[in-house]
Amino acid sequence: MSERAPARANLTGGGLARRVIRRVGARWGARLGLAWIGALAALAVASPLIANSHPFLMRVDGSWSSPWLAHLRPQDVALFASAAAAAVILPLGRFGLGARLVALAGVSALASILAVTLVTPPEAVVYSRYREMAEAGKIEAAYRAPVPYSPADNLRDQSGVRLEPPSLAHPMGTVSDGADLFAHMIYGTRIALSIGFVATGIAVLIGILIGGAMGYFAGLLDLFGMRLVEIFKSVPPLYLMLIFVAAFEANLYMLMVIIGLTSWGEHALFLRGEFLRLRHQDFVSAARASGLPLRSVLFRHMLPNGIAPVLVTASFGVANAVLAESVLSFLQIGLVEVKSWGKLLSEALGVGGTFYWWIALYPGLAIFLTVFSYVLVGEALRDALDPRIGAGE
Repeated sequence: MSERAPARANLTGGGLARRVIRRVGARWGARLGLAWIGALAALAVASPLIANSHPFLMRVDGSWSSPWLAHLRPQDVALFASAAAAAVILPLGRFGLGARLVALAGVSALASILAVTLVTPPEAVVYSRYREMAEAGKIEAAYRAPVPYSPADNLRDQSGVRLEPPSLAHPMGTVSDGADLFAHMIYGTRIALSIGFVATGIAVLIGILIGGAMGYFAGLLDLFGMRLVEIFKSVPPLYLMLIFVAAFEANLYMLMVIIGLTSWGEHALFLRGEFLRLRHQDFVSAARASGLPLRSVLFRHMLPNGIAPVLVTASFGVANAVLAESVLSFLQIGLVEVKSWGKLLSEALGVGGTFYWWIALYPGLAIFLTVFSYVLVGEALRDALDPRIGAGE
């Protein structure tokens, strides 16, 4: 095909991708934001290695065992496998970035299925038994995590640990049920990352499908799609989430879907505008004249040239998703089975109006830094994709 796609927006070409990465990396704000997000990702994967009540290795009556390995959950194993696969697949430079991401997604999906099928941790867990065995002298040797507390370990065998301020035993203090706040903060990184990326992924996927169809076919389909976008954008997302959560018991996966279903309108409008601009370009006309199927015209030629604005809005969408989950959890209508940073923040004000500063400080600071990091990366990505800013290169 002799006609070439516009080089300004085509993200499949290595040249522009390298320029965008270089421009984003040149900003200190983006560097700090990416460093914080990378640190959260590392903590999310390594959470069972950092905070865990189960010893890695334990010797009792001369025999060694690994309670930590026996109590690994399916999500722990899936994250370990996905992180290992990413370390192997992503550096393979001889393959395209898209192929590497598809391979990584396939390996991660397979690892998740196998983990759910094969990994069966004990249902009843008594965390205090290790401390009782140690006090009785039954444990001859043990190797523990740096933070020897799981987030579900409420330390019921110890007195006076509820709402304890930071100390040597608990560097960030404890919460209302006696659990270690640092352990909750470490495991809360998983919720902060998953709720943001999965919810935004759902929103971007819906926005691409609807916005692409609106921009390419135009006419009545565009008219119907615009009315649909206006309906969703006219309803405040927080109120819609409150209705769903009030009607059904909230869980992490439900919140991901709800946030994704209520935030796709912006992505659809941006892609619609790009497709309306691209549909009459020479390279699109050449692709249609060559007899390429519609899916090839849309997804191989038009989408790579119109995806840039969607990537920018997606980075801000991740921050909005994290903030939305934190607001719901702070209002005590969010997640029930786990404590996210927002739910921890709601415990800062106790019964009788007592304010526990350490429970407000650490979760609040983590939410602020995470949302701020996504905003910094989004602004850097927006400027990097702006042809007026990069025209002088």
